[in-house]
Amino acid sequence: MRMKFRGLSLILICTLKGMAQDYQAVNGSPYAGAMGVGSNPASILNTPYPWDITIFSTQVKNTTNAITFADLSYLSHGDTIGYKWKNGPLKRYAAFNYDVHLLNVRIALGRKQAISFGANLRGYGAARTGLVNYNDTLQNMNQFFSINEGNKYQAQFVTSSWLELYGTYARTIWDDPVSRLNAGFTIHAQRGLSGAFVQLTNGAVSRSAQDSLTIYSLAGGAAKYGYSSNFDSWHNSNSTTQNLKNLLSLSRGGASFDLGIEYLVKSENVHLFGEADDYFEYEWKIGVSLMDIGANLYQYGSQSRSVANPKNTVSDVNLNEKFNFVSSLRGFNDSLATVVNSYSLLRGRFIIWNPARLVVNVDRTLPEHFALNTELTINLGGDNTGQRLFTKEITLLAVTPRWETKSLGGYLPLTVTTNGQVWVGGAAKVGPLLFGVHNWSTVFSKTKTQNGGFYLALVLRPGKGFSFKEPKEYTCPKL
Repeated sequence: MRMKFRGLSLILICTLKGMAQDYQAVNGSPYAGAMGVGSNPASILNTPYPWDITIFSTQVKNTTNAITFADLSYLSHGDTIGYKWKNGPLKRYAAFNYDVHLLNVRIALGRKQAISFGANLRGYGAARTGLVNYNDTLQNMNQFFSINEGNKYQAQFVTSSWLELYGTYARTIWDDPVSRLNAGFTIHAQRGLSGAFVQLTNGAVSRSAQDSLTIYSLAGGAAKYGYSSNFDSWHNSNSTTQNLKNLLSLSRGGASFDLGIEYLVKSENVHLFGEADDYFEYEWKIGVSLMDIGANLYQYGSQSRSVANPKNTVSDVNLNEKFNFVSSLRGFNDSLATVVNSYSLLRGRFIIWNPARLVVNVDRTLPEHFALNTELTINLGGDNTGQRLFTKEITLLAVTPRWETKSLGGYLPLTVTTNGQVWVGGAAKVGPLLFGVHNWSTVFSKTKTQNGGFYLALVLRPGKGFSFKEPKEYTCPKL
């Protein structure tokens, strides 16, 4: 059981340390290919290549205001990597998302239709608290309650990761001399690998005096926490390979879908016969999509619990005695059962919704291979305080100037997160390789790694783009 407890602890730690479907540099780019499916399924149609294959790509993004790393950047680190929890009264948050794409393929079925398919591993997590005062000199629960007098204790944590197979179809709805409308949809077949959540509401303590001592006792609150049952199959006696196999075989299915359209405003330049084909060129491209409408299903693990109505005879001294030496989730539950009046197992299934969102993307082409892309992401999920559990995207707004040809590209995305942070990132494309960072501070500063992330992709394309035969009536006769 200690291994299971460590596994759950690892999920929580990863959320606080931080690590989407967010290769921000190429969102809206006509060269995004199969990677564009992650922001709009219609985007696979307006690209000048007949096919492309994303052999491998990965992306990681993390953000928090609760912790700071020391002596760590993407370029270097010291002998000892330190971290420090942020002191003072603060509403704390942390979030991460990641994905790994394997063999994502896009194939154009002519100019008017295209398909894409592949396999992905994806994960999201977020934690948030109410106002909490903290400093790193605290020694016990009495000191913690003392600096938080009057505060109500609130917290939410949700994480979900899954494997998915996806299929996308896009086609042109109309095409006239001044505009074109493309539409697409994606279906995801999912397997939920891991899911967990914690909800703490209205936690409170009362204050009393005994001689010269101040004593704090539990006075209210409720908590609910659960995790997916496939973690119960992890045993120290098994090999890592066997444990991972069990984790996957005991996972449960899920599903989701995406819908998107792209409206292109064409250039008013007159195309002369014999010039290079300009079918994929545009002045403005406006994309609107609904992404990740769906969920993953999980079975409650054996140590999932719901508790409420704490015993008002339990003091801060009792809490120190009961929880100081807990080393497993089972041990934590045994101790918790002695301090509350309402204690029950969680049985059956729970659902964690995918990061459903509305994405609006506007792409403006400029002379000499320059362009400006603007993307707004609106999360559609709730706040994780009720019965429904949601994952969410970190990005709210991104503005990306780019210079890009078929084989080379430079990108400078400016990102505003949902928590109000502003990041300046960068990326480059050299042939089949795309690499970038969400926040340059994670590269050059050794105290900013907790806010940012990176992405890397290897994409194969044919040496030339589309080649269309001239109509016979325009072909010059051979002499």
